[in-house]
Amino acid sequence: MLKFLSTQNTMGSISDIHHQNKNNEAIRKPRFLCLHGFRTSGEILKKQVDKWPEPVKQRLDLVFPDGPFPAQGKSDVDGIFDPPYYEWFQFNKGAILSAALPGLQAQGLALTKVPKVKFLIIIGGAKLKSEYWAEKAYGSPIQCPSLHFLGKEDFLRPYGEDLLKSVVDPLVIHHPKGHTVPRIDDQALPTMLSFIDRIQKMISEDEENKTSAQGTLACTEISIL
Repeated sequence: MLKFLSTQNTMGSISDIHHQNKNNEAIRKPRFLCLHGFRTSGEILKKQVDKWPEPVKQRLDLVFPDGPFPAQGKSDVDGIFDPPYYEWFQFNKGAILSAALPGLQAQGLALTKVPKVKFLIIIGGAKLKSEYWAEKAYGSPIQCPSLHFLGKEDFLRPYGEDLLKSVVDPLVIHHPKGHTVPRIDDQALPTMLSFIDRIQKMISEDEENKTSAQGTLACTEISIL
């Protein structure tokens, strides 16, 4: 059911795919497939993420696809962001889909033609409601490195906290806002950068060992925001 999810028809990356490290060496950035929220779009998510600090954005290769289906109703962001708006399958919210992808991929039910999901960033996430799909997605703990944003005023916060129980060693950033892409303030920035350092080290080790997958989506890392 999720086998046609791909990075085709994306809004493009927010930055180049390499950056210079402290030794002035060009190293590949972690690539994240950023899936937007319910009845929004890749372009809208790109604008929201663009308010993140430059030290974060310049170290990530962020790709912003649109959902495969036109919105079938009014968008909550109508009047704030211009249309068109899109939806994702029956799960609708990108962050819910993101946490489900590693388990679904392992079961051969999603992302069957791209490399393994390696990292996650979840903003306002939750678990799938369907018992059938939840069993497939969370039957085994999510073991890839993951960073979770939980908003104090987010109506999904309790569900995001429940999701953490299915994740191995999750890293969490708390913010005072609701169900939105938050700014990364001075307090949250060290946590964000430490997560990037961790996954960058994993990428470097993969490349040194020459075990990275080859092709357009080589060593793909996926995040649904």
